[in-house]
Amino acid sequence: MADYFQVSTATPTRDQAVELARTVVSRRLAAGAQIIGPVISAFWHDGEFGTGEEWQLLLKTTAARYPELEAHILKHHPWQNPELAAVPIQAGSEACLEWIAANTTPAE
Repeated sequence: MADYFQVSTATPTRDQAVELARTVVSRRLAAGAQIIGPVISAFWHDGEFGTGEEWQLLLKTTAARYPELEAHILKHHPWQNPELAAVPIQAGSEACLEWIAANTTPAE
């Protein structure tokens, strides 16, 4: 298993994306968050094709913190069944990976 992940999700509004990013980063569940948007998504939902505007979040975390990050997102996300995908970071600069590790260590 990889030690580091980039996690993505999306929200319906910018304000919801900012609030979700604020809560996960302030709790050190992710070292940082990037918000991209608006983006247009095409999807299947409840058997119907749709499109919509969303705000994408990209979060950097460790494998150790991922379970808590996932639980937090699922609890606080405005959608009942949000997209949530974690992609292993296979390579990265040593300084960046150290930054992720240092900023996802729970505060004591």
